[in-house]
Amino acid sequence: MSQELDFLIARAKSACEKAYAPYSKFPVGCALVSASGQVYTGCNVENISFGLTICAERAAVFAGVLAEGSEFKIKKVVIYTPTEVPITPCGACRQVIHEFGKEVEVVSVCNTGHPNIANLPFLLPDSPAIAL
Repeated sequence: MSQELDFLIARAKSACEKAYAPYSKFPVGCALVSASGQVYTGCNVENISFGLTICAERAAVFAGVLAEGSEFKIKKVVIYTPTEVPITPCGACRQVIHEFGKEVEVVSVCNTGHPNIANLPFLLPDSPAIAL
């Protein structure tokens, strides 16, 4: 693995350790790199009203938008879960990631350390290409 990927995995793991997941017991951490080269992290934060839960990926995206504003674009997303197999983003997160980068590389990592690498068009086929 590259030094950049090792760094991002470490950041995603660190974010995962801060997750608030008392209901699902499924912590997730995310680190993403913006087009400007900045790294943003997020963790899942659950709520007893499950629809109010925020995923790690969206938390990281929203941190990037807060920091960079409307020019924010995503280059790469790394997700860490303490599982035996890598977990890809949920559909809602895939759509939010798509909003800020159509060709994003998505890397999923688990306890085994073997990353699953996919591009967003594979994970979100036939996504709309609407220009505002």
